[in-house]
Amino acid sequence: MKTIRRLIYGEVFAAVAFVLVAFLSLFFFFDFVDELPALGKPSALDPSLVYEVPHALLYVALLMPSRIYELLPIAVLIGSVFVLARLAQGSEYTILRTSGLGPWRALRTMLGLGAVFVVLTFAIGDYLSPLSDRTAQLLKARYQGNISLGQTGAWLKEKQPYSNFSVNVGSMSPQGELGNVRIFEFNNEGFLVSTLQAQTGQIESDDSWTLHQVQRREFDAAGLASGRVQRSAPDTFRWPSGINAEMVSVALLKPDRMRTADLYGYISHLEANGQTAQRYEIEFWRKVFYPLSCLVMVVLALPFAYLHFRSGSITAYVFGGVMIGISFFLLNNVFGYIGNLNQWQPWLAAASPALIYSIVSLGAFGWLVLRR
Repeated sequence: MKTIRRLIYGEVFAAVAFVLVAFLSLFFFFDFVDELPALGKPSALDPSLVYEVPHALLYVALLMPSRIYELLPIAVLIGSVFVLARLAQGSEYTILRTSGLGPWRALRTMLGLGAVFVVLTFAIGDYLSPLSDRTAQLLKARYQGNISLGQTGAWLKEKQPYSNFSVNVGSMSPQGELGNVRIFEFNNEGFLVSTLQAQTGQIESDDSWTLHQVQRREFDAAGLASGRVQRSAPDTFRWPSGINAEMVSVALLKPDRMRTADLYGYISHLEANGQTAQRYEIEFWRKVFYPLSCLVMVVLALPFAYLHFRSGSITAYVFGGVMIGISFFLLNNVFGYIGNLNQWQPWLAAASPALIYSIVSLGAFGWLVLRR
């Protein structure tokens, strides 16, 4: 079995690497073409900085770990289908079967291979991809302006013992500096206590916010009849808060590019402040289940080893594997939107594509391998 595993694992790893490089080359070209309109334009922050070809190439290269994370399950399926179909076409898999590689032993062998890809996918998606994607976003923001979310920025909420805060962050600079910060403070009865607007701000290591060029207004919530408003304009204002830099990044950047632990912390923050977290919960469970899809892909590829091929017919089966992989990728995205719109359980919306393909793969394995 060691010799058989070494043969199958080596062939599959080489095929998966080849497929992955082919896909990455294609996406690298498309991403670089998307950056062509921005070439030659000066930075909105510093006119002396011009976005040129080396910067675009570096930006696209930093996006590749995220592409690897997205494409690895598809590459595992295509590579496994190609290797197993080729072994079946050359009657090599028939020899392996007569040497003691029964269906259940073959299934365990492929699951062991899939487990390696599960660990690799999780490591890339939870450690390498978030770091490189954030670096890419900051690089682009350096030449094209601050990171922002539409025209309104990002909204966050925080509950403290005696006050509730609604916070709006307009943008974030490549150095992590906040721009156009607005804070609305309400008491526990729902009355507006104060408003604050700052041109810039910085989140310190203790999660407190240091705000600059502040315009602050305090309302007399106790004596409602008086309607007094006290105005102040300090140069610097310190606001103690539990909203850290990771939470602001999650609100401004795409949640699928964040680490699983950061997403979980942000979901806990939203729930503690009475905000809906459906979208982020679905993304959290997607990041949990997505690496496990590699197991589904290797099981789905196993029946191809038991097919009988005519000369030259392997191409059609590999093309079928490509279509199955693309359909899984599309279904995985569609179910996230459907679950969010219909208020499904987040884990169900995230796990449904993997469950569907698991049932299909095990059904094909049982019908084609065990019965025939």
